[in-house]
Amino acid sequence: MPADVAPTDAQVLAQPSPFAAFASAFRENRGATIGLCVLVLIVLAAIFADLIAPHAPSEQFREFVRAKPVWAGGTSAFPLGTDGDGRDTLSRLIFGARISLFIGVSVMAFAFVIGVALGLLAAMAGSLVDVVVTRLMDVIMATPSLVLAVVIVAILGPSLTNTIVAVTLVGLPRYVRVARAAALGELTKDYVTAARVAGVRPLRLALSTVLPNCLAPLIVQAALGVSDAILEAAGLGFLGLGAQPPTPEWGAMLADAREFIRSDPWIVTLPGLAILISVVAINLTGDGLRDALDPKMRRG
Repeated sequence: MPADVAPTDAQVLAQPSPFAAFASAFRENRGATIGLCVLVLIVLAAIFADLIAPHAPSEQFREFVRAKPVWAGGTSAFPLGTDGDGRDTLSRLIFGARISLFIGVSVMAFAFVIGVALGLLAAMAGSLVDVVVTRLMDVIMATPSLVLAVVIVAILGPSLTNTIVAVTLVGLPRYVRVARAAALGELTKDYVTAARVAGVRPLRLALSTVLPNCLAPLIVQAALGVSDAILEAAGLGFLGLGAQPPTPEWGAMLADAREFIRSDPWIVTLPGLAILISVVAINLTGDGLRDALDPKMRRG
């Protein structure tokens, strides 16, 4: 009998932990691994911007207005050149990463908390609340996101704080719909029925029983929501409704440089590349999270 039990115990001990299985599945996606590495570099640059940026983001060098980047014959003091006001482009891009990531993470955090609360409420509070919440989200989604964000900022006034508010409201329906759909799927399962029979209160049932089993799709949505927020904020910044000068926000940098698109194209190209690389990196990481968190999508 012990001879029969020993292999079984060894097999149980040899099974990888859930985190090890998740990490292994994530590493199998090369695009996600590359995206995560790039994202880590961007985050580190944003955190340590004060240490690695060669100049202050708003410091002007009047003798080097619209200086060329170093590969086009410029000086090594300004590796990526300067903008129309003589400010170092590299320093503004590095500090801009801090602003853009702050917007993305802030929007994601607020939309996640509010969206999950509304989604659980719609799924568990009855048909009337469900109809009200879902119809309200449908109205928000029926309006083009950038148009709605512009209207909100136009009412509240252009600022970084109001940009976060506007983009949060625009992105809220995605979290509500994901949370509601996941919660409705969990509410039909036996463990929820057993918890109700045991007398678990609705709030505890929602937060400690249903929500933990809905986190996988919500985590993926949160990761992708950061990139959506960065794009929306950049669009508002480009229209002059986001972060106001001299804040080094990538969308505002694009707006300031658009008049030089023919004469000095690098001034407008570099902020656009920063947005592109950041959004692609976040999306690749989000795709990897989706594949790793869903056992059905893991490669055999």
